[in-house]
Amino acid sequence: MTTPTEHIESLFANAGEYLENKTELWKLKVVDKTSEAVSSIAEKAIMIVVGIIFFILLNIALALLIGYWLGQSFYGFFIMAGLYGIVGLVLHLSKNKLIKTPVSNMIIQKFLK
Repeated sequence: MTTPTEHIESLFANAGEYLENKTELWKLKVVDKTSEAVSSIAEKAIMIVVGIIFFILLNIALALLIGYWLGQSFYGFFIMAGLYGIVGLVLHLSKNKLIKTPVSNMIIQKFLK
């Protein structure tokens, strides 16, 4: 027959194991969420790099085409530069709404998912 002190010792031993297992589970969840977020960011970064290369080549082609239509190739580059200057100004003026908030929300969603 077991005594009350043995039951208490057993209870404390089980509680210790429970805390260790809970801590280990928490660590694994943190690692899972972190790896998911990092892999998602890496995937998006690779797609952005490929998109940028495509976009640069397309813009060079458009600038040369516009320059060909206007008679001087540098005219096309000036027009494209002016267009991107306007786009850059619009992005700068609305950077919180268009860039900062969506990126922050994406990162928060990845960690809370």
